[in-house]
Parts: sequence; C-alpha cells; structure tokens
Amino acid sequence: MSRIREKAAEFQDAKRVMKMGLYPYFRSIESEQGQTVIMDGKEVVMMGSNNYLGLTNHPEVKAAAKEAIDRYGTGCAGSRFLNGTLSIHQECEEKLAEFMGTEAAIVFSTGFMTNQGSIPYLVPRDGSLFLDHADHASIIDGARLGHGKVVKFRHRDMEDLEKKLRLSNSSIKLIVVDGIFSMEGDIAPLPELVEVAKRYDAEVLLDDAHSIGVLGKTGRGTASHFGLENEILGTVGTFSKSFASIGGFFAGPEDVAHFLKHHSRPFIFSASPPPANMAAVIKSIEIIDREPERIVQLHQRTKYLVHALQDAGFSIHDHGTPIIPVYVRDTMLVFKACMRLQEEGVFVNPVISPAVEPHNDLIRLSVMSSLTEEHLDFAVDKLIKVGRELGFLGDDGKDAVAVANGQAEREE
Repeated sequence: MSRIREKAAEFQDAKRVMKMGLYPYFRSIESEQGQTVIMDGKEVVMMGSNNYLGLTNHPEVKAAAKEAIDRYGTGCAGSRFLNGTLSIHQECEEKLAEFMGTEAAIVFSTGFMTNQGSIPYLVPRDGSLFLDHADHASIIDGARLGHGKVVKFRHRDMEDLEKKLRLSNSSIKLIVVDGIFSMEGDIAPLPELVEVAKRYDAEVLLDDAHSIGVLGKTGRGTASHFGLENEILGTVGTFSKSFASIGGFFAGPEDVAHFLKHHSRPFIFSASPPPANMAAVIKSIEIIDREPERIVQLHQRTKYLVHALQDAGFSIHDHGTPIIPVYVRDTMLVFKACMRLQEEGVFVNPVISPAVEPHNDLIRLSVMSSLTEEHLDFAVDKLIKVGRELGFLGDDGKDAVAVANGQAEREE
C-alpha cells in the first residue's frame, strides 16, 4: 500500500461514527429543498437549509434556469477570460452591481472560490490581512493563498483589533469579516469596525454570504443594514443561499473589479458558471425587489422560533438573524441529537469544533421565510422531546447546558 493510501487508511473517526449509526453528514435528500424534504421516503421539516427566502423551488426561478439552458446550453466550455463569457454573465454582473449599489460586480463559479479569488490578490506581500477568529473557512483559506501577513483578532473584539492594527506597519491593511457569522448567527459590529479601520488607514471587505436577502430592508446586506455602504471596500457574496443557485460575486469599485478580472487566478483559470445559474440569480434579484415581504416574513418567523425556544427553556440568543444555535457542547451528543431529530421528522445541522470553539458544539437551526408557524411548532416540540431524552434540556423545562455552565461558574 502506498504511503498516501496508508495515511488515508489511518483516518477512521468517521467510519467509527458510521458504525454507531450516528453519522450526520452527506445525508441524502430525495426532493427539492422546500419547507419539507423527502429523506428515506419520509417527509421531514427542513430546519437546516440556507434557502432563506424560499426561492430555490420558486416556479419563476426554475423557469428562468430552463430558458437559459434552451438558449445557451448547459455549460460554457471555457473560462470567462477566453471563450466562456456569455451575455448572461454580463447581465448578471450588471444586475448584481445595481442590487448592491456598487460600480461593478464580477461573478465567480462558487462562493468559496470568490474568497480565494479576491482576498489574496487585494493584499501584497508587504500588506496585512486582519481576520475575525470566527471567519468562515473560505476567508481563512483565501488569506492563506496570498503573500500578505495574516493577523487574527478575537471574535467581534474591537479593542483587540485596534491593538493589532496599531502594531502593524504594513502598507496595505485589509480587514475581512463575515457580515453574519455562519455558525452562531451573530452580526459583525460594522459601525465600530469601520471607525477603528479609519483610524489606522485600513479597509474593510465584508463577506455577506448569509446577509444578502436577510439584512437591510431590501436585503442588500450588512453595510445596508447599518447605512455604511460607502464606508467599505466591497462585498463578497454567494448565490447558494438567498439567490437560489450556486456561485459567488465581488461587488465594489469598478477599478477593483477590473483589477481582479486580470489578476485573480481562480477567476481566470476556472470554467465559467453555467448559464442556468446566472438566470436563477437574475430572477431571484427581481423577486426580492418585487416581494420585500419575503424578508419581513423571514424575520417574523425567526422571532417566532426564538421566542418559542426560549419559552421551552432553551438558552437562545436573539441575534436578529435566521441562524439560531442550540448549544449541546458535546460532539457525540450533537450527532445523536441530529439523527434522533431526523427520525422524529426534523432536519437540523451539527456544528462541532473546529467550526466553533471546543465545547461549543451545537445544533444549528436555519429559518426560511416559507416555513409556517405550524412547521416551527412541530420542530420545537421535537427539540423538546429529544433535548429531554438526551439530557440537554432538563425535565423541568430548563436548558441543562446553560444550568450546568452556570453551576460551573459559581463553583469557580
């Protein structure tokens, strides 16, 4: 056996969990991602999708994608740099720039690739990148690809950021943060962050993967939410959530977009996104603008779920976003909870270290505007049942994890 195969064979952790029947990844869904999905022939309430505005199965979005296939075919057979730029790519970029209120936008083939194709090329060898400790993996990997120095600051800690900016003598300083942090749903303190950045001649790049279609009255994201659109360098985002497709984009000044088009290796050397993807994004933007009530309903459903979980005894923080963490703080218990909830008819996502800090293992709930109060009530009932069964919700209706943590603090 080769050394590479020996190294691969040493990894047995996932197989051990599989044998226990608790493996919560790569679960097969047999239907479109609506309010409910079909798994193993059974209907399950979807509480783990990033389809925040319910557009992935919207008939107009599906029709637009089909029409694009009829006109352009299924693929582009090349990169944007050469033969792979279709008129629908340019139309999508124009729509995105208009939607985001920026001079320009460029489209990447995936959201992950957007950070890999933007961050390394914005900061030179004598520059520095400042990343929040809770930044998404794509931001971290994008930063690693570049030649600039990478500096991490404590999560949402502006004093720590300022201290590290003060010590930097880099020619270019770029702060990159999630607008909504993807694992626990809290929002970047953008007003304070912008203020600190100005004091040290730094610029801010926002990753609004989970903020587009969620924050701001019109779903324009975190900068719009705080009224700071003109105070940041730009925004990167994804199509795989509110835009009902796959791909990603950078939106910002025209000269920065032009620079990336001619320097970003992931952009230049990757095949273009399929035309159907672009059509889905264009139609999603049209629907978001036409039906702002979808965003209103998303926040109404989120508040409803937060209050229901709090009333049930769970220690839930209301960050005002549709990502709601239920802390279990034990990896195997998270796996058990996810599989038991699926058996009970609710799909949720497990989040464990290193996606969160050690002992912050959690069940992540994601709200969609299309979910009804009946769906949410059903999910809460099942969470109560499984929480009591597995011990992370006490029989007295109190969050057992929160109670245990409070007891430990008192003992210290």
